[in-house]
Amino acid sequence: MVDSLTVQVVVTVLVALAYSVGLMGIIVPVLPGTILIVISTLVWAIVIGGWPAWVAFAIVLVLGAIGMTCSYVLTGRRLKAHEVPTWPLLVGIAAGIVGIFVIPFLGLPIGFIVGLYVSEALRLKDARRGLTSAWVAVKALGTGILVEFSLAMLSTITFAIAVTVHFVTR
Repeated sequence: MVDSLTVQVVVTVLVALAYSVGLMGIIVPVLPGTILIVISTLVWAIVIGGWPAWVAFAIVLVLGAIGMTCSYVLTGRRLKAHEVPTWPLLVGIAAGIVGIFVIPFLGLPIGFIVGLYVSEALRLKDARRGLTSAWVAVKALGTGILVEFSLAMLSTITFAIAVTVHFVTR
């Protein structure tokens, strides 16, 4: 626990910035997501100390674990139910990373979708079935991202409440 108010404010602002990167990382998988949120909250709790910080960390840890697990399980079940293997997703991710450099900002989703579609069309040897399979995969990933992002937003609210309680009661 650090007693300096300046250090506490600086650490709190840095953690808030890490939260922003973490939230973006859930949507843009190239950046770290939920793990960054949990780790930054741990660092904040260590530096700040006190019950609001540690309660916030416990809640954020549980929400992060639930979010990542639900995202993984929901996405995996839908992909398995529709018999979409992992490698077309990896091709989509690789195409998305290339897309970032070709088309700034929009390159990641466009590259991912195009890479996924092309790999599924080639795998199934049918453009129409490839489109259907790619759409199922995009919806499954979107559902997982939505669940994980929602729980990360709850973590953000938890952190904001803990920050408020900490600095008001200081």
